[in-house]
Amino acid sequence: MALAKISEVFRSIQGEGLYQGQVQVFVRFFGCNLNCRFCDTPLFSFKEYSVEDLAKEIGKISQDFEQICFTGGEPLLYAGFIKQAGSFLKKQGRQIFLETNGTLPGEFEFVKDVVDIVSLDFKLPSSTGLRGFWPEHKAFLAKAKDKDVYVKAVITCETDLADLARAVGIIKAIDRNIPLVLQPEFSSAFKIRETLELFKRFALEELNRVYIIYQAHKYLGIR
Repeated sequence: MALAKISEVFRSIQGEGLYQGQVQVFVRFFGCNLNCRFCDTPLFSFKEYSVEDLAKEIGKISQDFEQICFTGGEPLLYAGFIKQAGSFLKKQGRQIFLETNGTLPGEFEFVKDVVDIVSLDFKLPSSTGLRGFWPEHKAFLAKAKDKDVYVKAVITCETDLADLARAVGIIKAIDRNIPLVLQPEFSSAFKIRETLELFKRFALEELNRVYIIYQAHKYLGIR
């Protein structure tokens, strides 16, 4: 029986990306394979769930047919659990929305058939303070291109245009119609407005769909 460490299960609106405002049930998985310096979801506790436990918990708080958002942390650390849980929930008419850091393409390949929507982070080294994950991101996006997928990149005061250019190049090589969301880091969002506009204009020279989208849930004070 598959088990997963889950920090919280709750119902709210999606605060980020192209589905901003969509009511979802969030399943926040515990743990991550990265440690980005801008991380805004430090996780300190969890409860172990079976697939049946999770389905019951979701049933208590959600309406039929609402989207289920697997988030984290990094959900794909629990690929076996997601495969089983996603299959079970889809039989109930649910859509599965996956938020991922895009560094585990093999794990995504394993769960791909139960995922409907992918919010795929490109971790720009100048933003994260980590190494680049360009091969992983490229492989992941190539596997996700046939899904309802968009790429998200967090923009900070330190973000280098060269990193964005590399991300844009990867997207363009796969499909220039894949949307790119530039998401300003919450703490510096209004300091970098001009940078965001510059980055958007730059990206639109190569891609067809580029958006600046702030984290609405932060401003609303909700989860």
